[in-house]
Amino acid sequence: MTYLRLLSALACLVVTMTGALAADPVFPPGARVGLTPLVGLVPAKGFTGFTTEDQSVKVLVTELPAGAYGEVMNAFKTNPTAGVTKPESIETGAGTAYYTAETAKNPAGVFRHYAMILSGGTFSGYVDVLVPENATKIYSDDAVRQMFASAVIRKEVPVDEQLALMPFKVGNLGDFKSVRALGATGALLLADGDEAAGFELAPFMVIGLMAATPTQPDDRARFAEQAARAIPGMHTGRITMSEPVRIDGMAGYETRIDATSGRDDTKVTLVQWLRFGSGGSMRIIGSAPRDQWDKAFPRFRAVRDSIEPR
Repeated sequence: MTYLRLLSALACLVVTMTGALAADPVFPPGARVGLTPLVGLVPAKGFTGFTTEDQSVKVLVTELPAGAYGEVMNAFKTNPTAGVTKPESIETGAGTAYYTAETAKNPAGVFRHYAMILSGGTFSGYVDVLVPENATKIYSDDAVRQMFASAVIRKEVPVDEQLALMPFKVGNLGDFKSVRALGATGALLLADGDEAAGFELAPFMVIGLMAATPTQPDDRARFAEQAARAIPGMHTGRITMSEPVRIDGMAGYETRIDATSGRDDTKVTLVQWLRFGSGGSMRIIGSAPRDQWDKAFPRFRAVRDSIEPR
């Protein structure tokens, strides 16, 4: 009977281990990088990734520019033993990835730090793991490596999942071909183009919140122009119009710019709408190649008018 009970226990263990290995990867909300988290790790609330209940172990998942993976890969192939820690290659569901492991120290104490980069095609996936010394028996080097090996990539994140992450509601997406939450920034990208060719070649919008807001109505013009001149990706620009407007019954400012943008210096026209509030400003940017502006502007305005606070 003892022998039979042992066989039964071993059979149960095999079934349990097989189920754990076959578990589907989990994608943190809004992320295109997913993996099978180790036991005790659950989706984090304060960042994109996973954590333990006491938040001592953290697995951060983010995206980097596509070129980041190539730089790491080339450095690894050129001199695989360079650096403080020796990078290792690992096969994942997304192809070959590279990771490092090292022991480090911060004010909280000694911890193990792991970092992995993998290719997502149009982006690089990056996973950063922090394990305090008192948790390394459970979250060992081998266990973290197994988790890294489970990494996969999804090409698209469901639109509803992305919209749920935003601190605002968007009722009209303007018939844009793609919708993308911009990491953990609380900003939303709507675009007809893609990352490979460059978004500037077709109409696109970026919607987000700004913590800053002018304290006095007389400061709004200056504030709007400074924000417009700092639009990312814009190389040269000339403000053609900047005036106060009402947006959904609230004070706002509309600024238009003729500019060049993107790696090919595409000639574009941009509009920036700011909707001022007591706790910050809503910022809505629309960009279109100059020969597509007349058709794009009504779409931009329809999206703007559908935005509501949560």
